[in-house]
Amino acid sequence: MKKILLFLFCLFSVAVSAQTVTKTSHKKAVKTDVVTTGTMTVRKPDYICISTDNDKDQLIMDGTQFTMTMGGKKHTTDSRKNAQFATFQSVLTAVINGQPIPTGDDLAVTTQGGRKTITITPDGKKRRQLFTSFVLVIDAKTSAFKVLRMNGRNEDYTEYVFK
Repeated sequence: MKKILLFLFCLFSVAVSAQTVTKTSHKKAVKTDVVTTGTMTVRKPDYICISTDNDKDQLIMDGTQFTMTMGGKKHTTDSRKNAQFATFQSVLTAVINGQPIPTGDDLAVTTQGGRKTITITPDGKKRRQLFTSFVLVIDAKTSAFKVLRMNGRNEDYTEYVFK
């Protein structure tokens, strides 16, 4: 029994990792950025939870399901129905599992100074997109998350810096 419990503990500790995160919310119309801290939890094969401001704000990817809670408002979408998140989900899943970054017309990958910058720019034809682009910076060797920036309309953005 002890061996089984030890095995399960080791398996769980390998499959789950956590990082400290600082979130900056920038609104062009507001003079001061809002900065909060929290954690990011990653569970293989395809679960990420970024939680800041004492769990008031969350960004969760659970498979193809995305849930974002910001400022008391909850938004949900599924990447199978929302093309804007389809590429985003495939990139995040590849990074979590140490797989090659997928290719696509809406995706650009550059490497510089030991970091990979992955820029996802969804088709701009859809008017009601929540974000105009996603920029993910990861460590080129370890695939550890460094920065996630979600650009909105009117120069607004939400940026997560991971430590």
